[in-house]
Amino acid sequence: MIKGYYKKYIDETHDEKGILNGFKINCPDNFNFAYDIIDKFGEMEPNLNALIWVGPAPENDEKFFNFSDLSRYSSKAANLFASRGIKSGDRVKLVLKGNYRFWFVLHALEKIGAVAVPATHLLTAKDYIYRFEQAEIKHIVAIGGEPNVAKNINDADSELGNVLINKFITGGDSIDGWIDFDAELEKQSDVFERRDVKADDMMLMYFTSGTTGYPKMVTHNHRYSLAHIQTAAWLNNRYGGVHLTVADTGWAKAMWGKMYGQFIHGSAVFVYDYEKFIPAKMLEVISKYKVTSFCAPPTMYRFFIQEDVKSYDLSALEYCCTAGEALNPEVFDRWLEFTGHKMMEGFGQTETVITIANLPGTEPRPGSMGKPMPLYEVDIIDEDGNSVGAGEVGEIILRCDRGNTPPDGLFQGYHNNEELTSSVWNNGIYHTGDTAWKDEDGYFWYVGRNDDIIKSSGYRIGPFEIESVLITHPLVMECAVTGAPDPIRGQVVKATIVLVKGAQGSDELVKELQKHVTDNTAPYKYPRIIEFANELPKTISGKIKRTDIRKKDHE
Repeated sequence: MIKGYYKKYIDETHDEKGILNGFKINCPDNFNFAYDIIDKFGEMEPNLNALIWVGPAPENDEKFFNFSDLSRYSSKAANLFASRGIKSGDRVKLVLKGNYRFWFVLHALEKIGAVAVPATHLLTAKDYIYRFEQAEIKHIVAIGGEPNVAKNINDADSELGNVLINKFITGGDSIDGWIDFDAELEKQSDVFERRDVKADDMMLMYFTSGTTGYPKMVTHNHRYSLAHIQTAAWLNNRYGGVHLTVADTGWAKAMWGKMYGQFIHGSAVFVYDYEKFIPAKMLEVISKYKVTSFCAPPTMYRFFIQEDVKSYDLSALEYCCTAGEALNPEVFDRWLEFTGHKMMEGFGQTETVITIANLPGTEPRPGSMGKPMPLYEVDIIDEDGNSVGAGEVGEIILRCDRGNTPPDGLFQGYHNNEELTSSVWNNGIYHTGDTAWKDEDGYFWYVGRNDDIIKSSGYRIGPFEIESVLITHPLVMECAVTGAPDPIRGQVVKATIVLVKGAQGSDELVKELQKHVTDNTAPYKYPRIIEFANELPKTISGKIKRTDIRKKDHE
């Protein structure tokens, strides 16, 4: 039995109520997730469900994989890659959406010691050129059947003088110059001898976009995978459960909720590989496949509560979490009303595992991220680097400057950019770039990214509080608050609003919404500009892209 197997890697303590309050990771110097979790679990309990995959509509094909399957297929893929010259340290681009082969490929690269570099399928040829050059990509595995994916990759490769040594295509028609991954996989042995891969070796690289400049290359070693035990504790993953995190594999959130912590706990990962987010369809699959724990951005919950939630059988659902954006209390209250489940918010970044969260057994405060996770020493500081008191807004930092070494789960740095790395990680402190305040009881409340803060006529205004007020208006479906340039005030508050079905924007409604804000928060925070839109720009995982709105306002 693998239930509780993960405890060999950690020391943890709990308070008198059973709430986690102490956590330390004991990571062996040669820890490797594919060997020590996937292969080990495949030996100890081969028939336990590991991956449940449902393909896009209208077919909605199903595939079930146990731990033995993942062990065998990852070994087959490792043999295939090794036979094609992929070796330890090589960077391999993965463009696989939510396809189940992603799990075969990722664990195969772990076994070899190669570095996985996941990406969204929405990249253009220009995007690929930048990533190929910066990450020194020599191999790629891409999904077939997607418009322009192979074409954009080919165009980028040609522009760079054909730098790609291996191009694998999977899940679609064969393409000239590409290796048929599926056909070649079946020819391989399912035995792959363990290689000497160290826990401190680079394992994973994600490109993450900031508010300015080119995407940063966040690198993680093999210790990162084990640190997600803590993330799974927040998600309340359990042995024999079925967990669904809504996230594309091109984004780091997939590592949080579709991979490491879940498998370590013996929980199955549920993957819905949809083409377009349809709230009713998502609720349907949660019901049909008996999902026990669920995590999605607040925006998706907002769409859920517009549906007839009570018409779906969600009796198997035990736990609900949210991350990626700040949670509006209105959404929290409605979801609790419809399902009986409180949404447990958490906070972290591509550079970290979960750092602040509402843990199982605690009482969440709607809109609060919760309290620091025991693995990290979290603080809030002002612009001079001093810790701030309760109620004061400052930057969230992780402290490693008081004799404590950087804990597992923190990134190694930004690849090939020591200047950028040192700008956020210096003097034993990691600067998240996110701002928050904490109340008298130690709960953290999100304000926004440093670059999201609106500086207007001497005031510093966080967008989240205004969004939380606006979304309580019955005609507001969702909104994004940003700072728009103003020649007198420097910036003014702007709200981009999507109305509920049937509602129409008007000058009268603008005035009504502005009054709604001034009636419910400080008058200086009201949006001087309100723009109605049919939809908000979002990432593929549903996170609102405020940078796109700001960029448009500066054109």
